[in-house]
Amino acid sequence: MNTKSDKKWAYEDLIDGLTIELGSKLVLAEEIVEFAKEFDFQPMHLDEEAGKASILGGLGASGWHTCAMFMRMMCDAFLLNSTSQGSPGMDFTRWKKPVLAGDTLTARSTVVNRRQSNSRPGLGLVTLRSEMTNQNGDVVIELQNIGLFLTRDAT
Repeated sequence: MNTKSDKKWAYEDLIDGLTIELGSKLVLAEEIVEFAKEFDFQPMHLDEEAGKASILGGLGASGWHTCAMFMRMMCDAFLLNSTSQGSPGMDFTRWKKPVLAGDTLTARSTVVNRRQSNSRPGLGLVTLRSEMTNQNGDVVIELQNIGLFLTRDAT
């Protein structure tokens, strides 16, 4: 589905089974190190040789950096042009394989469930199951979260 449109995404658009392609991103060594210096300064995220000596096998992005890259892709693909009201949290996050410098990541989210709020008319809860793969098709992260979206009538 093409998400780069003028349409503002609302609860009604996020139907069960809908898959939204979030795009692709090349992971640069510089950004891995920059993120790690501020947020996760373990050696395998800061230094190529330390990464090679670790179980990651190379300079690897922090799992939290992987989450941040995913969130940016989701925002760019549709959240920033939606009625999103945030999220009450994640059901799960699973880091499946290391993300290494030079990887190209591709992500998608699928609506697995949705319901309208019982206590807040005009607000819907949408469960999204997402995954990000590398250039080899290997799943590097799986996530599931609930997003809060206003209905068209509420906007």
